[in-house]
Parts: sequence; C-alpha cells; structure tokens
Amino acid sequence: MEVIVYNSKGEDTGKKVTLPEEVFGIEPNQHAIYLDVKQYLANQRQGTHKAKERAENAHSTRKLKKQKGTGGARAGSAKSPVFIGGGTIFGPRPRDYSFKLNKKVKALARQSAYAVKAKAEKISVIDSIALEAPRTKDYIQFLSDLNVTGKKTLLILPDVNTNVVLSSRNVQKAKVTTASQVNTYDLMNADQLLISEDALSTIQTLFDK
Repeated sequence: MEVIVYNSKGEDTGKKVTLPEEVFGIEPNQHAIYLDVKQYLANQRQGTHKAKERAENAHSTRKLKKQKGTGGARAGSAKSPVFIGGGTIFGPRPRDYSFKLNKKVKALARQSAYAVKAKAEKISVIDSIALEAPRTKDYIQFLSDLNVTGKKTLLILPDVNTNVVLSSRNVQKAKVTTASQVNTYDLMNADQLLISEDALSTIQTLFDK
C-alpha cells in the first residue's frame, strides 16, 4: 500500500512510500486487539477500592435487644449488614487487575491495529518534524496544516524528540510516542496516525525480530 509523504507544513513532497505489507497489510485479528486493549486498561486500574466489612466496622458488639419476646426479628451486633451503618456484604476488596498476555499475542495485536488504520486510510506519513523550541502554538499549527485539528492524533517518531513532546503535551486529543513504545490502545484510540518516515523502518524492524 502506497501513501503520500507530507512535509511538516502539510504539503505534498511528491514522494510516496510503501507501507510494509507484513505489518500494515495483514488480516487484522480482532480478538488479539481486544485482549491487548483489555490488558492495557486493566493495568491502568489501581485496584485500591475497599469497603468496611462486618469485622472492621467501628460499632459495639453488645446485643441490641433481648433474643425473644419483642415481636421483631432477632438482632445481635450493630455491625450487622442489615442495619444502617453496619458492615457491607461482599464489598470491594483491594486486588490486582493485571493479567499475563503472551508477547506474540501483543505483537499480533499491534500489527492488527496498524492494519485496521491502513485499511481505513487513517495513516499519514510525515517526512520529518523539527521544532526549534517547545512551543504549543507551533504544534497546533503543525496539526492545522495537516487538517487534523480537533481529531485524536497519534504522532509516531523513531526516537524521543523533547521539543515535540513538550509542544504537544498541552494540546487536547494529541499524543506523541515512539515506534518502540506505541501500544495497541493508543493506535486504536487515535482517529489519525501521523507516522514519521524514519519511524516506518523502525516499526518494520521491531516486527522482524
């Protein structure tokens, strides 16, 4: 699949690049994408939720009323879950939501995510982006020139570019990452992928391993 290469001003450079078929041309595996996204979101959870159960409730344990003769139900401690202020029945406890996923499944998920975006023609290739200083205004102009303002964009670079990262950090719906750090969730969450031309070879190398 061939795509046009744009410069940082959104102009057609006259060049075209072929997206690696073994990455962008595969048949997407939707279940692998689902598992990888599920793992990513599970890993974001702190799992620190906690409700006080009967044994942890700060109430007296004295018997509230005599066992028989009141005409009402038996009542023991005020900690009982049937009373207001009593313990919570089967409340949430702290837990770890993370789970293991094989490396090959995660790699397949990323390949599939790239393929989904390629089929939907949601990939733009940029020859390079160089910002002299970290300026949010410059990055907003960069997105405007590419006609992606207001869209969720993911810019994929070959290496960390501090000026670009800092310039994009305060822009809504814009994210910058490197080819080696990109994850399936970010790929699927983006409306448009902006891939640096140099990053394409890095992406191919990662999947050749």
